[in-house]
Amino acid sequence: MRRVLIADDEANMRWVLERALSKVGYDVETAEDGKIALDRALEERPDLVLVDLKMPKMDGLSVLRTMKKYYPDLMVVMMTAHGSTATAVEAMKAGAHDYLMKPFDIDELLITVAKAFEVESLREQVDYLKGEVQSGGWQLVGNSEAMKAVKHLVERVALTPATVLIEGESGTGKELVAHAIHTLSPRVNGPFIRVNCAALTETLLESELFGHEKGAFTGAHARKTGRFELANGGTLFLDEIGELSFNVQAKLLRVLQERTFERVGGEKTIKVDVRIITATNRNLLKQAQEGRFREDLYYRLSVFPISIPPLRERREDIPYLADHFLKKLKSYGQTKTLNSEVLTQLMEYDWPGNVRELENVVERMVIISQGAEIGADGLPVFSTPSKEEKGLESFVLPPEGVSLEELEKSFLQQAMEQTGGNQSQAAKRLGLSRHAFLYRLEKYGIDPHWGI
Repeated sequence: MRRVLIADDEANMRWVLERALSKVGYDVETAEDGKIALDRALEERPDLVLVDLKMPKMDGLSVLRTMKKYYPDLMVVMMTAHGSTATAVEAMKAGAHDYLMKPFDIDELLITVAKAFEVESLREQVDYLKGEVQSGGWQLVGNSEAMKAVKHLVERVALTPATVLIEGESGTGKELVAHAIHTLSPRVNGPFIRVNCAALTETLLESELFGHEKGAFTGAHARKTGRFELANGGTLFLDEIGELSFNVQAKLLRVLQERTFERVGGEKTIKVDVRIITATNRNLLKQAQEGRFREDLYYRLSVFPISIPPLRERREDIPYLADHFLKKLKSYGQTKTLNSEVLTQLMEYDWPGNVRELENVVERMVIISQGAEIGADGLPVFSTPSKEEKGLESFVLPPEGVSLEELEKSFLQQAMEQTGGNQSQAAKRLGLSRHAFLYRLEKYGIDPHWGI
């Protein structure tokens, strides 16, 4: 729900504007002078502010300039008396999105506010698409039968409102698939909001998803809009969904069933129109059967499952992916090519890190190689552990014994080193949940932000 702050010293005007905007679904607050308006705007960050030009304590232009200093993207509409065109122009120069000449009718007000939010949505979409272009977009690269099957499923489900569960190992491109579904769907002009469920504690995740009211908990100095509200009219992508606590799972189930929720510390019920796409690198069905994930939530999330095969099961896509990454990296100086020897070695490697690992290797080769063609000298040494090396049976207890605590601490440090400080990946390598992993880091005094 969009939040609008009205700043006007006339009580009747505040009442009329608040009633008109609330009636069409906006969350409205009012302020009777410029100072109060500024304090509320800086504290709670509304989505749009309607500011009267002439107010006690602080005039509208001063309020506008100060708001823009702290929130450059804040949408502000100036309200001025008839005949003060020069002041309206000055307000536009100071950063106002638009202005309304008093007296104005309600229809003019509603159209102006709606257009302001439309511009804001388009601006967010442009920023998003710019990022997509720079990062290679949502394009699903590959012509293997496995990828053709994935593309077919994406095209079919994108046109429906179905909830999608994307399954696959780390690095297989689950977020790209989610992007593709959103981009091909009727919601393409709406926002695409991503949340990594493994990156936040339970309290922070709940606040991130549903928002919170001022004073809801220590550090909640202002109201926060949650990702569900931000994704209204678009798509919410919940990555690493298997990391949710049971408390958050219960709240997510309610949103899926009723499309309503309350902010943390709030009583007002908020209704949203959001498509949910989730992703996991875990066996979520097994977790549900073992009681480690709500079974009712699992079936709600997996209305339409899509499984992305690991790269080792679609090796024929490697040449296409490598070429795609080489073209992305042309900004490094020139578009390079791979010779046949390098390509053969790339296709023989098992790629435990999947497409993400391949992209990192290609980038490293582009940096190291001197000529236009990348040869074997630019290829890193691959070492894929055998099954025996991976298994616990390879660890032999020495006759003199070991300290289990020192061994555990060593494995924690090694996991952090091998993953460059990626907590989720490090936890996975040790077969731990992220929360259990963080507990052990704290236990042994290991910096959780190591290497970051």
